[in-house]
Amino acid sequence: MSTITDQLIRFRKAEVPAEAAVMMRLSLFDWAACGIAGAQAGEFDDFAAAQRAMGAGQAQIFGGGTATAPLAALVNGTLSHALDYDDTHFAHIGHPSVAVLPAVLALAQELRAPLDEVVEAATLGVESSILVGLWLGRSHYQVGYHQTATAGAFGAVMGCARLLELDKHQLRAALGLCASMASGLKSQFGTMAKPLNAGLAARTGVEATLWAQAGMTAAEDGLAGPLGFGPTHHGEAAEVSLPRGTWHITDISHKFHACCHGLHAMLEALRGADLDLGAVEGIHIRTHPRWMSVCNIAAPTTGLAAKFSYAQTCAMALLGHDTGGIANFTDEITQDPAITALRDKIRVSEEARLSETQSEVAVSFAGGAMRRLKHDLSAPIPLEVRAAKLQDKAVALLGEDHAEALWLAAQGDDLPALTDQLVRS
Repeated sequence: MSTITDQLIRFRKAEVPAEAAVMMRLSLFDWAACGIAGAQAGEFDDFAAAQRAMGAGQAQIFGGGTATAPLAALVNGTLSHALDYDDTHFAHIGHPSVAVLPAVLALAQELRAPLDEVVEAATLGVESSILVGLWLGRSHYQVGYHQTATAGAFGAVMGCARLLELDKHQLRAALGLCASMASGLKSQFGTMAKPLNAGLAARTGVEATLWAQAGMTAAEDGLAGPLGFGPTHHGEAAEVSLPRGTWHITDISHKFHACCHGLHAMLEALRGADLDLGAVEGIHIRTHPRWMSVCNIAAPTTGLAAKFSYAQTCAMALLGHDTGGIANFTDEITQDPAITALRDKIRVSEEARLSETQSEVAVSFAGGAMRRLKHDLSAPIPLEVRAAKLQDKAVALLGEDHAEALWLAAQGDDLPALTDQLVRS
C-alpha cells in the first residue's frame, strides 16, 4: 500500500506548472520583503550575530553577513517570520514560504544554482509541505503542533532534495531523518520562539538532505510507518492525492495585515465600515472554532501578543490604526486607553458554520440598530491585483527604491542579484 512517503518520492521529479511558479515568484518577493524588514526591526540581532559567529559560509543572511547553508536557513527562516507578515496556506494552516524558501535559497547559494531552479525547487517544496499538512490533518494542528514547523520541515526537505537531485533512496532517508527533527508548538505563539519554529524547519530541510546525500540512513518510513512521525504526532493519515493540473500553491494567501492570518477575515470585514464609535454598544466577532485557541488573546500586553488578538486588532482597526503597519504593533499600543476601552465592548465566539477563511462581525448601536459585516479570504484575487498589493506592501516595509529593486530581482534569474537585495540598507 502506498504511503505519503511513497507519494512524495514519486513527486520529487514532478513538472512544476507555470501558474504555480508564477505564484512562487510572488511569494519569493513577499518573503524577502518580510525578511529584510524583520532584520531591520532588530529584535533578533543578537540571535543572528550568534549564528554568524559560528563561522562564515557562502549563504547570505538578512541584514548582512554570511553563514553555512544550515545556519543561514535557520536565521533567514526566523527573521522572515519575525513580523508574522508572511504568506499562509489555509489547507493545512501553515506558513509555507518561511520554512521552504530559506532552506532552498541557502543551499542554492552553495550550489551556485540559477534563480529558476530555486523557484522550481521551492514550488515543489511548498506544495509538498501542503500535502504533508493535509495528510497530518487538523487534529495534528489542533492538539498543539505548529504546521509551519512540522509539515514545513518536510517541505523544506523536498525543496532541497530537488536542488541536490537526490535519488529515491536518499530522499527516503532524508524524510526519515526529518521525522526525528521536525518540531514546533503553538504554545510559542506570541513569543520569539514562534518565528524560531520556521527557522528550525528550514535548517532541518538543509541538514536532513545533506546528511542523506552523505550516506546517513534512517527508518524505512519515518514519516508514515509504525511509530513514525504521523502516528506519534496525532496525524490523521488522511488520504492525499498528488496534484494533477492545478497545484495547491496557487491558492496561497498573502498577508496585508501584520498579524496572525486568522484575524484577517475580520479585519477585511471592517475595512471601510466607517462606524460611529460613540454610538457603538457592542461588537460580536464570530470565527471558525479553530482560531479560538490561536489568536484570541483577550488582553495582550506586548506587541507580539497583540498580533494574536481579535479584540486588540479590531479596536486598532476601528480607531484608525493601520494594521498593515508593523510599527503599530508595540507594547505601548496594548495599553492605549481608547483601545482598551473599546476592547471591553468586543466579544468573540466560535461559529462552526464558518470556514477557516471566513469571519462575521455584528455591531450593535444605541437604540437597537445593528450592522452586520463579513468577509471570506478565499475569494479569488486577480494575479495583477495581488502583485500590485504585494508591491504596495513592500514599499511600506522597505521604501520605494528598495521595493522596486527587490521586485525586479525576484522576477529575474540572477540569484546574486536577489541575494544582494537581502542586505541592502
